[in-house]
Amino acid sequence: MQRIYIQEVATRDGFQIEEQFVPTEKKIELINKLGAAGVDKIEVTSFVSPKAVPNLRDAEEVMNGIDRKPGVTYTTLIPNAKGAERAAACEADEVNLVVSVSETHNMKNVRRTVDQSFADFNNIANVLSGTDIQINGTLATTFGCPFEGNIDENRVMTLIEHYLDLGANGITLADTTGMATPKQVYQLCEQVLVRWPDLPVTLHFHNTRGMGLANVMEGIRAGVTRYDASLGGLGGCPFAPGATGNICTEDLVHMLSFMDYEMNADLDQLIAASKDLETILQREVPGQIIKAGKITDLHAVSSS
Repeated sequence: MQRIYIQEVATRDGFQIEEQFVPTEKKIELINKLGAAGVDKIEVTSFVSPKAVPNLRDAEEVMNGIDRKPGVTYTTLIPNAKGAERAAACEADEVNLVVSVSETHNMKNVRRTVDQSFADFNNIANVLSGTDIQINGTLATTFGCPFEGNIDENRVMTLIEHYLDLGANGITLADTTGMATPKQVYQLCEQVLVRWPDLPVTLHFHNTRGMGLANVMEGIRAGVTRYDASLGGLGGCPFAPGATGNICTEDLVHMLSFMDYEMNADLDQLIAASKDLETILQREVPGQIIKAGKITDLHAVSSS
């Protein structure tokens, strides 16, 4: 059985755009449940300006309040050297850097050119030099931009090189606005892994056009074993028209479990956590399995 790594992003990617602020203690409880459920990595929060992302203004309190389960990587998204200092003070296992392949999307997202973003990343690498904190480099809009359209694969390769030059330990290819197709995913991932066969590559899909899980299967076929997902299917890019949430963690684990892939993640615990999430948010979440149940959940036949 092939080992697949499940990486949870709901408490950062999901909570950052919720209409309401999720209380700190509820974030901590949920992160602890996710760790107990066996996910391999949790993107806990983001060390950004509270003015920019007020829903994550409690980043330090959350990072310092969680119970860290051995074997789980606790990562945080950071935009600059100040964020790196905050992440280091909270002893994050990893920091996640994000730049868009698309210049237009990068300007809308962080008000930087791509070159300016990488200049900031060099400062981050200097801050983290000498620490044990790993660096993951994410390329947003890898598979398409809602403003520029198709993305040149050669540009993706060049930006991966930029990340590796500054010391990144892993790369995430992100379908930020849900434009990827399965064929495209397979072709690009195959090229990346042929060029860097030992590089830890993560795929980050949004389900904007309903192709998220199909894209996962083509990523696996190409050799990628690490996948970001969001409990309940929360998330979405605020700078993309019509964007919806990430692929749903429990839906992903359900699919892979019944296809005999090996994972640490426990499906029943994730379903329970997703139901808790609905209680926290006081609304229905987009995930399907908590609505329909597992394919092994049978129903009694009525005698009438």
